[in-house]
Amino acid sequence: MGQLCLQISLYLLLLFCIIRSTTTATERPRLIFTETESFILKRRFFNAPTVKTLIVGEDSVAVFGTAHISLINFLNQQKIPVNVPVQWDECVKNVQTKACTYNITVVHKSQEANHIFVCGTNGKETVCCNMNISEHSAKFINSDKVTSIKESIRDFIMKEGEASAYVESPDSADLYITDSGSQDVIGICRFGKHSVRPAYHDQEQRYIKLVVSKQDSKDGALQDKIYGFYNEKNTDTDMYSHMWRPYVTQICMTDTGGPKNNMQFTWTSQLNARLFCGNMEQKQHFSELLDIATVEADHWQDTRVYGLFQNEWGMRAVCIYTLQDIDHIFKTSPFKNSDMQPGRSRMCVADSTKLGFETLKQIKASCEMERSIQPGNSLGPILISHHHYSHITVHHFQDKRDNNHTILFLSLNSGAVHKVKLKQSHSEDNNLIIAEYKPFNHRAHIVSVSLNPPTKKLYVTTSTEVAQIDVANCQRYGDVCAECVLAGDPYCGWSEDHCARNGPLQVTEDMANCPVSMPNESHMKEPEDAEDQIFVPRGSRFFFECPVSSLHAQYSWYHDHRPVLCSGTQQQCLLLISSIQPEQEGTYSCESEEQGHRRVLAQYQLRVEDSAEGYTPGLVLWVCLVAALLVQS
Repeated sequence: MGQLCLQISLYLLLLFCIIRSTTTATERPRLIFTETESFILKRRFFNAPTVKTLIVGEDSVAVFGTAHISLINFLNQQKIPVNVPVQWDECVKNVQTKACTYNITVVHKSQEANHIFVCGTNGKETVCCNMNISEHSAKFINSDKVTSIKESIRDFIMKEGEASAYVESPDSADLYITDSGSQDVIGICRFGKHSVRPAYHDQEQRYIKLVVSKQDSKDGALQDKIYGFYNEKNTDTDMYSHMWRPYVTQICMTDTGGPKNNMQFTWTSQLNARLFCGNMEQKQHFSELLDIATVEADHWQDTRVYGLFQNEWGMRAVCIYTLQDIDHIFKTSPFKNSDMQPGRSRMCVADSTKLGFETLKQIKASCEMERSIQPGNSLGPILISHHHYSHITVHHFQDKRDNNHTILFLSLNSGAVHKVKLKQSHSEDNNLIIAEYKPFNHRAHIVSVSLNPPTKKLYVTTSTEVAQIDVANCQRYGDVCAECVLAGDPYCGWSEDHCARNGPLQVTEDMANCPVSMPNESHMKEPEDAEDQIFVPRGSRFFFECPVSSLHAQYSWYHDHRPVLCSGTQQQCLLLISSIQPEQEGTYSCESEEQGHRRVLAQYQLRVEDSAEGYTPGLVLWVCLVAALLVQS
């Protein structure tokens, strides 16, 4: 019976290792960091759906929940988060305060330091105001800027999770907010001095994000636009049709609606275009937009939009578009289902209430472009993955030698985050998943991921916790130059005797540039001391452990310099010996090899002791070992 259990356990272990080996190295993160790492800090707060996390200091954030704000400082782990209930002006003025409750739906930073613009709804009306927020308190302040927003938005019922944009000028402010769904007036609404609503249509739309584009053109603010990214439900009933179709829409910020009785208070500048992510030649198409991240540039047309998509099989892809790509389609593409508008202007006008009857007739006839918006340079997706990513954040920067780098932070449905170095051209090898961060010791639903670029701190928020991850913790890559370079982390470099942030020898350089005085890690002194030797009874079962760090390396065991089988997992490379015999005495060493760099990670001297015949301890050990390996997966 014991022998049968052992055979079953070994079979399960072999099957498990075969399954693990089918995942390609490029699909795996090179390193995995768990919540036990010192550079990952966590704080718990009120248990409520999280609306947004705002970075308010170098090591502090404000987490906005349904009706509270949690102020968290990560520098002082002993300090309890400050939970501030939101006291709306309407509640303070209302005598019946017990019945006065508004759920926070919109949060934006204001131009003034520590000022936040906040809106909330109770299902019947919406209220907005400005707040002065710090690490210790949150106080409401009077602001003439938002008076027009407060007055015009009161009867509008906000929905949870809608996209929004807050645009300020020296003396006023406007709030753009989406209204997703399939009923009533669906699209982008503006509240402020000139409130405008979308035109009626019967399409179901789900908005993802709004992007503000302030153009540095000769027309100044006249051509400033808002771009809205959304999914539209496909009305095609064909069984092979995609359920959702990604779109981008454009509206002019100067648009105040048409003249009286003809599109009054309705967008006259709105244009829509399909957003394509995939490769037409390979018949590859990712049809549903999940998230959007933007990287602003010095010139508006160079601003990049990173779209995270999925297809019907759950695969993810990232495509890049520039605002110039989008603007070009809106200016040059023919209109769909319309042959009557060859000369229709696409430019924003100073006063939309003065548009003529024929122009408004054309606007009503069609707003959708015939041509779709393709990824930059028509190169297709920059990333395709089987990992179930849900959020994307992007950091684009230059190192000390003016080399450009792009790092993607992609959250997974499990609660982990991948740090991906983007390849600089399609001629290079696949993108490198530098690391996987597991900030929580359980599966978690991530609601937001945000990066503070100056400090390289990443904030990952769930409904109950927020984690701060130092994503430039270069010391964790080791004290060997080659290991520092192999990490492939653009934040790091080798500096004399350690891996450091912005070190002079950047990771983009070859390992041949490492100091020649570094020792050769592939050779280690033979263990001769008693404490380096392992004595094992003859006939017993035994296994050697070898720590696994880089999942992109190859690990091998050697017995007196002869290779032997290694059974690997994410955390271990194990050498299993079912019955110890005298010929198995000798030196056992485990080595890693990655891009030509070899290193000895573990070394043991095995000695065999005589034992009573039939002595076979360790069956429970083997079964527990198999169970432990399966759990580690």
